Amino acid sequence: MVQEMGKEKFHKSQHWGFCNNVAMLVAEDKPGIGGEPLPGQKLKPEYSVFPKGMGSDAPAWVAFDKQVLSFDAYFEEEVPDKNQELYRIRHCKIYFYLEDDTIQVIEPQVKNSGITQGTIVRRHRIPLPPPHEDQFYTIDHFNINIEVILYARRYKIIDCDQFTKNFLRKMGVRLNPPADRPDDPYTKERQKILESMKPLRPYERIDTLKQFLEHDGQVLRFFCVWDDPESMFHDPRELVLHYYLSDDTISIKEIIPVNSGRDAVPLFLRRDKLPKYAPTGLYQPGTITSRTVLNVFGKLVGNRGRYILDNRKTGAVHQEFYRDSDLKIGAVINVWGRKTILCDCDEFTKEYYRTKYGIEDFTPVAYKAPPPPKPEKTFPPYTGFGSEEDSLCSCMGLLLKPPQKDFKKFMEKDRSGMESNILRFLAKLVTDSPIDKDRKFIISYFLSDDTISIFEQVQQNTGLLGGKFLERGRIKKPGQELFKSEPSEYFKAQDLFVGARVCFHGHNFLLVDADEYTFNYMEKHANEFSMADIGIILKKLKDAAEPRSREIRQVFAAADPEHSKVIEYEPFRNLIASITDGAFSEHEIITLGRYYSEREEYEMDLHFLLAVAQEQLKKNSFENFEQLSAVFLYNDREKRGALPYEMCRTICKSFKLPLADDDLQALLTMFEDDHKQVEYKKFVDGLNWRENQIPAFQTIKSEDDSSGQPPSLPVKGIKYLPLLDDLFGKEE
Repeated sequence: MVQEMGKEKFHKSQHWGFCNNVAMLVAEDKPGIGGEPLPGQKLKPEYSVFPKGMGSDAPAWVAFDKQVLSFDAYFEEEVPDKNQELYRIRHCKIYFYLEDDTIQVIEPQVKNSGITQGTIVRRHRIPLPPPHEDQFYTIDHFNINIEVILYARRYKIIDCDQFTKNFLRKMGVRLNPPADRPDDPYTKERQKILESMKPLRPYERIDTLKQFLEHDGQVLRFFCVWDDPESMFHDPRELVLHYYLSDDTISIKEIIPVNSGRDAVPLFLRRDKLPKYAPTGLYQPGTITSRTVLNVFGKLVGNRGRYILDNRKTGAVHQEFYRDSDLKIGAVINVWGRKTILCDCDEFTKEYYRTKYGIEDFTPVAYKAPPPPKPEKTFPPYTGFGSEEDSLCSCMGLLLKPPQKDFKKFMEKDRSGMESNILRFLAKLVTDSPIDKDRKFIISYFLSDDTISIFEQVQQNTGLLGGKFLERGRIKKPGQELFKSEPSEYFKAQDLFVGARVCFHGHNFLLVDADEYTFNYMEKHANEFSMADIGIILKKLKDAAEPRSREIRQVFAAADPEHSKVIEYEPFRNLIASITDGAFSEHEIITLGRYYSEREEYEMDLHFLLAVAQEQLKKNSFENFEQLSAVFLYNDREKRGALPYEMCRTICKSFKLPLADDDLQALLTMFEDDHKQVEYKKFVDGLNWRENQIPAFQTIKSEDDSSGQPPSLPVKGIKYLPLLDDLFGKEE
C-alpha cells in the first residue's frame, strides 16, 4: 500500500485472447498494472529514444519536423547470364526521418545506365531482419561504415552529410571512419573503351552554350536613322536596332509615324548576323559552312579521297559580321547597302558599354528638328450662364462632362469622428451703422470643399432675427472682372485668420476670434498657415526686436512688478504690438501667446462627466447596474473593492455601455486609487442614474466684448522669460 501512494494509473493490459477460437496468451511483451513493467520484463521502445535534458519537450513530430538524416550507401546486385559483368555496384541514398522513424531509399539517376532508377524503397517504417522482425529500425541502428539489411538486401553505409554527423554526435554515437566508395567495374570498363575510341568523321567542337547561358535575354537597343535617298522628300526613317548578346545577331524594326502613308511591316530586318561588307555576290550551296575539310590524297589512290579536318580553315570563305564592339553612338553601319547612323541608346546599353569597354560619352546625335511648341489653348470669356467651371468644361471637348470635384481631398478632409475639419471664426461687420456694429457672426470654412457659410448669432432686444446669413458655397474674392477667360480666385483657408478683413458679397467682416479646434488645427498644420507657424513668427519678431534687446528685456521686467516671471495676456499683447509697430496680426500674437502660455494640468470635472454619462445611459435605457456590480464583485477574488483598469474596461465593453471610449477611459481613470486600481463600487454608483441622478448643466462662454478687442486666452498667464531666451539668447 505504501508503494501505491500517489499512484494514479491502475489500468491492466490485455494478455489473454482468442486465436482460432482457442484461448491463449497473445501479448507477452505488454506491461503490467499502470503501464509498469512486470518483474524481470524489459520493454522494448517502439520508436527512437532521445537523451533527456537535451532540446525541447515537444513531441518528436513537432521537434524534428522536416529534419532528415542522409546516408550515402551502395549495394551489390548480381548479374546472371552475362559474361561482361558478374555483379553491379549501385549507389543510393538512405534517408531517415526523425519525426516518425520512417526510412526511404533513393537511387540517383545515371545517364545511359539502362536501369530503372529512382525510389527503391518508399518511405515507411522498415522492420528488422529475422529473428527480430517484430521490431523496427530506429536511429540507434545507423552509423558510418556498417551494413544494414532492408528487405533481404544488404546496404553498405559509407558516409553521411554534416548535419547527420553533428546529430549523431549529440546522441552520443561514436562515428566510424568513412569507407571507400567502390566503382562499378563494368561502368569503368566502358569508360575506358569510350575514351580509346576515335570519331569516324572529322569533328570540331563549336561551343556557343556558355555565351547563351551568360547573356540569354540581354539585348542592346540603339535608336537609328536612315536617310532614304530614293524617297521623294528625303525624309529620315527612324529605326530601332536590337543586338542580341546571346548569339551576336541583329534585328531592326522601323518606327512608322502616324499618317505617314507607309505600310506597316513587322520588321525592317529579320534577326540574323549582319555582315559588314554586304551586299556581296552569291555563293554556291555548301560554300559557307561552319567546318571545312581537306582531301589529303585527292584522286591519286583509286579515286578514293582521304579527308581530315581543316583546323586553319584555309579554304573557308571569311565573312566579317558586326559585333558589339563595332556599335557605338555616332557610328555608321552598313545594313545591306543602307547607311544607318546610330543616334542614341537605352540605359541598359549605356551601362553595358560603361562596364565592358569603359565608355563614358553617350552624347546623342541630333537627327531631327525639335517638335514645334504646342499652341497655347485659349478659352473664350465667361458668358454668365451657369458656373465658371461648368462653362469651362464645354470648351474642353465635344462631349460635355460635368466639372470634376477633388474627391481625394473630400475623403481626407470630411468629418470623421471628433475631427470636424471645419474652421470657425467669430466676426463682426465693419460698418458705421450703429445697428450693425453689435451684430456677431459665425463664419464656418469647410476644408473638404473650400466652401463658406455664415450664421448670425441671435441677440435679444435688437430687432434682428439672426440665423442663416449666407448659404454654404464658394465665395469669390472681390475686385475681379466677371466676364473673363481666366478662372476666378476664391477664398482659401489661408485667407481667414484672427484680425483679417474679408469682403463677402459686399459685406466687410473683421474676424475677431476663433474656436479652440481652429487654433489647434492651424498650429498643427503650420506649413499651410503662416499665421500659426511659430518659427516664422519668432523670426519676424527677432528681426524687429534684436537691435533693442536690452530695452525690451527691461520693458518685460517692468510689466512684471512681482517678479513672478508670468504676465497677463493683455499687457503681453500691447508689448508685442508696440515692439512690431502693428506689423503683427492678432492671430500671430495669439499664436505666440499660446506657445509660451502657462498651461496647468487639465482636470476634468467629475460631476460634469458623470452628468454626461448618465444622460447617455438614460437615452439608451441602460439599467443593468445590479448585474454590472455583480460581475465586478465576482472578478474581485480578493474582495479588495478595486480591480485593474483593463479588467474594468473589458467588463464595461462586455455590457455594451453606450459611452464613448474617451469618456469611459476618463471616468475609469478618475475612480483609480493610489495603487492604480479602479474602485468599481463608486464607479457603478456614479453611473446609476436611477438612484444617484446628477442634474446636467452647460457651460456658456460669455462674449461681452463689443469693442472689437480680442478676448483673453483661456490661460492664466504667459511665461516671457523663455520667449526672451529664444529671441536674444540666455542672459548671462
